[in-house]
Amino acid sequence: MVAKKLSPLTIVVNLTVLLLVVLWTLPTAGLLISSLRDKDQIVASGWWTALGTSSQNAIYRAPPPSAQVEENGVFVISGNVFEGNAGNVSAFGININAPAAYEPGQTAERNDGSKLTIQENGDFRIESTTAFEGTRGDRIFFTASVPPRFTLENYQTVLTAEGLGKSFLNSLTVAIPSTIIPILVAAFAAYALAWMKFPGKALLLAVIVGLLVVPLQMSLIPLLKMYNGVGAFFGVPAKGYLGIWLAHMGFGLPLAIYLLRNYIAGLPREIMESARVDGASDFEIFTKIVLPLSYPALASFAIFQFLWTWNDLLVAMVFLGTGDNELVLTGRLVNLLGSRGGNWEILTASAFITIIVPLLVFFGLQRYLVRGLLAGSVKGG
Repeated sequence: MVAKKLSPLTIVVNLTVLLLVVLWTLPTAGLLISSLRDKDQIVASGWWTALGTSSQNAIYRAPPPSAQVEENGVFVISGNVFEGNAGNVSAFGININAPAAYEPGQTAERNDGSKLTIQENGDFRIESTTAFEGTRGDRIFFTASVPPRFTLENYQTVLTAEGLGKSFLNSLTVAIPSTIIPILVAAFAAYALAWMKFPGKALLLAVIVGLLVVPLQMSLIPLLKMYNGVGAFFGVPAKGYLGIWLAHMGFGLPLAIYLLRNYIAGLPREIMESARVDGASDFEIFTKIVLPLSYPALASFAIFQFLWTWNDLLVAMVFLGTGDNELVLTGRLVNLLGSRGGNWEILTASAFITIIVPLLVFFGLQRYLVRGLLAGSVKGG
């Protein structure tokens, strides 16, 4: 049996797909691994070194002078720089400029006359002939070889943040209707543009295509002013879910109509003509024939629209507000990160939490995605 020889084009396509998969998978895998690492190791080394021992410079604050004990006329402060965690000290120093001046087991003379000794396992001993004074412990500078450490504390910190549950529900309340409403409206409009005849159809389609290139940032403020004006006339609050649903519907409709129209226009004409001969109206054709056949295209757009609305922060802040009861999940996590400075462990855990729901949506609908994207390339006979 002769093996089938792959064409050069097929090989190039397969390699390109493999490259794209790797480029998309590696950042996600790195984000997940980083979110599970110890916060000190995140700063010290990259996620690709997570399974190996890492070498890092560290600063340890010794216990305060109140913890000193007297042994044969010598005042001693002792402890372990790893505080119960695993690790090996490879070098230590008495100031930040020379953190590796001494080897483990050596005794370093300090400026105040005291002596510092650190063992390889992290045990240290500071001794002096005079009593230690002050309220804070001295800093110990050392270089350590630390084995891999993984923890769920990063997720516990994020998930137990105040208001996170409310923000999660706010994001769902925004994303789900903002995905369903544009699909319902766009499906009717796409059928009309594909199979119904009316004056100005070509012009309307050209306008929809033109709206695809309108930047969100340029149209956001005019849209907000128009919404506030209409809302004031009808007594609708300026901030609320209705405004953000309408905003996402307006921004998502051009792409939805364009994609669905191309798909519906590629459906076999014989089915439509047979239904009309049997006396079916346009509404019956749409609901009983077109809509069931359009599930792949509808699911494809639903994935993109949900991803956009779930990760959106700008539109949510403008139309919903930034109060504790209105803040969406992305805004809450941004505030959490900002209040904690540059804590990378919070950033990685927060980022992975935000993508869990979109990943579930994507894998739940991904079997329709390829069918929807390839729809229209081959028309029915």
